[in-house]
Amino acid sequence: MRTPRRRSLLGGLARDLACGIAVALALPGAAAGQGRPAAGARPGPPCAADDGGLALADGFCARLVARNLGAVRQLAVAPDGTLYAALSRGSAFTGKQELTSSIGGVLAFRDANGDGDFDERAAFGPGPGNAVAVVDGHLYFALRDRIVRWRLTPGRLEPVGDPETIVRDLPADGDHYAKAIAFGPGSTLYVSVASASNSCQKVNRLSASPGRDPCPELARRAGIWRFDRNRPGQTEADGTRFATGIRNGSAIAVRPGTDELWVAMNGRDQLSQSWGFSDQVNAENPGEELLLVRPGQDYGWPYCYWSVQYGRKVLAPEYGGDGKSVGRCARAADPVMVFPAHWAPLALAFGPGPASGLDTGGQGGLFVAMHGSWNRAPLPQAGYRVVYVPFANGRPTGRFVTFAASADGATGLRAAGVAVAPDGSVYISDDNAGKIWRVWRRGNQGPGTRD
Repeated sequence: MRTPRRRSLLGGLARDLACGIAVALALPGAAAGQGRPAAGARPGPPCAADDGGLALADGFCARLVARNLGAVRQLAVAPDGTLYAALSRGSAFTGKQELTSSIGGVLAFRDANGDGDFDERAAFGPGPGNAVAVVDGHLYFALRDRIVRWRLTPGRLEPVGDPETIVRDLPADGDHYAKAIAFGPGSTLYVSVASASNSCQKVNRLSASPGRDPCPELARRAGIWRFDRNRPGQTEADGTRFATGIRNGSAIAVRPGTDELWVAMNGRDQLSQSWGFSDQVNAENPGEELLLVRPGQDYGWPYCYWSVQYGRKVLAPEYGGDGKSVGRCARAADPVMVFPAHWAPLALAFGPGPASGLDTGGQGGLFVAMHGSWNRAPLPQAGYRVVYVPFANGRPTGRFVTFAASADGATGLRAAGVAVAPDGSVYISDDNAGKIWRVWRRGNQGPGTRD
């Protein structure tokens, strides 16, 4: 039934509005009659009667396409529709057999007959990782300490042979060891290397421990590095530090048709636990920043964070800040827009616009996988969802809509990956539940839209 699904999403809407966030139930252009498939598009397979346990924006339906995967992270879809998923730990399935492995790797899935179920599955890879990408016939995989790639063979699900190491010896310790990747024009490979700590304190996460100034982590971490994706065996020293002051930029993507690098950053934690800020201030700060990353820019970490209260970068308490003073943060680059605090964006995917049924006036938009909070207590935790950011004139409109959440509670969808397939469907992964869903525009379904 549709009513419970809509009621669940309305409950999330009420919570968002209580935080002062403008959220809508339908994507722009999702009015009646605008959900028809593009000319020549093949209708998608049936969705599940319960949408796979998801609550979705109006006009969309879903199907749970994989489960019991372990900690499945970021996703990528090849031009032929093959889905690749990074696995940071857990068991993987291939065919009917379970591979009892805890080291992680890459999972591959193919729906050969278009019935909505994966007919072919494979698991491979040298160890746990966070991100995958398919670029010019190669499959790239970001492990904790290196970036590798395989050449894909047309028609074959699993790559042949050992992977080629493109970047090696990346720092892989501390709080944030996952690496994320994106690809720019030519042979550009961007690698996001997150911070090892919360705020570069002398003792990490110890109450009232002062910050290290200058922060030594910035030499090798908390930024974006640029490499040549066709040059094997590089180290961090062979790359260029493209931007700095980005605490944890796991959500990273280049906007198609441009050289624009976009990053959603996970902001710092523990303003109340470590520095005596009120629970309300801690729950609402700092905002999670969406950045249009420019070469050479400094986005302020660890010295600065985005104050939702004051709408600006402010000086962190580890460096003498009081929650409102700006000081040296006047030099830090600002975000393009800001999401609610502690929602933890983990992946980005640009939507292709009207051809997918996501009509935003031809501008397309950005899907953001939000993992959800842990640092808002004693206030309610929040942010377990995938959101969609509409674009206009090449930039975010400044608002977002909730695209997918759990139908059975606020913490039910720990989104870790999101990817848009060539047919416009959207894949979503949950690393806590070990699941992957596929979401379609309901108008693209054709007859028999339900199992």
